[in-house]
Amino acid sequence: MAVSLWAVRSIGAPSTDIAVSELTNASAEVSEIVFFLFGAMTIVEIVDAHQGFKLVTDNITTRKPRTLLWVIGLVTFFLSSVLDNLTTTILMVSLLRKLVPPSEFRKLLGAVVVIAANAGGAWTPIGAVTTTMLWMHGQISTLKTMKDLFVPSAVSLAVPLALMSLTSEVNGYEQDSSNVMASEQVAPRGQLVFFVGIGALIFVPVFKALTGLPPFMGILLGLGVLWILTDSIHYGESEKQKLKVPQALSRIDIQGVLFFLGILLSVSSLEAAGILQELANYLDAHIPSSEVIACAIGVVSAIIDNVPLVAATMGMYDLTSFPQDSQFWQLIAYCASTGGSMLIIGSAAGVAFMGMEKVDFFWYLRKVSGFAFAGYVAGIAAYLAIHNLPISLPTTVVQFPLISGS
Repeated sequence: MAVSLWAVRSIGAPSTDIAVSELTNASAEVSEIVFFLFGAMTIVEIVDAHQGFKLVTDNITTRKPRTLLWVIGLVTFFLSSVLDNLTTTILMVSLLRKLVPPSEFRKLLGAVVVIAANAGGAWTPIGAVTTTMLWMHGQISTLKTMKDLFVPSAVSLAVPLALMSLTSEVNGYEQDSSNVMASEQVAPRGQLVFFVGIGALIFVPVFKALTGLPPFMGILLGLGVLWILTDSIHYGESEKQKLKVPQALSRIDIQGVLFFLGILLSVSSLEAAGILQELANYLDAHIPSSEVIACAIGVVSAIIDNVPLVAATMGMYDLTSFPQDSQFWQLIAYCASTGGSMLIIGSAAGVAFMGMEKVDFFWYLRKVSGFAFAGYVAGIAAYLAIHNLPISLPTTVVQFPLISGS
């Protein structure tokens, strides 16, 4: 699709040189996102191969259904703020299989994972592909996004959790107390690899602020450090090859990376042809409120993949229309990430859950979509209330001089 669109653009452009120049610029921007995803996915795969995430999951010991619902939701929410929502979902659904036997309740917990993963990805620049795209292109900054979107994202999870806690599936479920989580051994120095890997992900915004270089350089630096570390601690151990980076590279989701490459290049061709600008002008003429446009994009993202939607929005509106950290861009970051929870096909997290637990589209629509929609609307209401009413919220984010402009 991407190649076909650019071929059409080349034929329709005033000259081939102009089309080639546009493609070169578009490829540079798209490559930054692809390299970032490539590095981040490899780091997460290395940590997972060392069973490093057991440091988090082993601490979930409760068997009370309502408590487990909240614990799973909160762990997923914070884990997804550092990892991407797809990786977090795969990790947490795998954990659920060890905690809860097959049942309607386990499906409901899986749905909680989807909602929490999408909500957790909305408030940090590295939590979801869409927020990463907005951050790398300068539409949102690190600290302001975390400060302004944390409460709406938390509300979008808390509301569905509170409503689900009242359902018969949760209150009527009796957990077999003899069920004990299967134990897998943490690989040698798995804790060290876990802390270095998570540290590498968290360091990316700091690296960008200190050097001014694009985030993908920071993630590649982290991958390089982790590569040297794993080669050193497993030196001479031929049976530990699967714990090293070359093997991890063979296990990451390359088809997902190529999907993003194709989608982003396709959207950039529409931008180069001026089609997205015409669409923006049409929306501005017929929908005067930018907040309504952002909210509508979130609802549409439940049906259409949110990556092309956000990419199209970035092509439609530049930083002169809406400056960095404006309400529009922050709402886009929130809505595109959390809106995908309303249908199981609306996000990568939902599709992964659907495949892993063999959940059907209509089951999710009946049992979960209403809760997800209530959370989505409540989060938007919380955001607008905080920004448009004279409410002063205390913030725990420290404004370090070095990273305040990141």
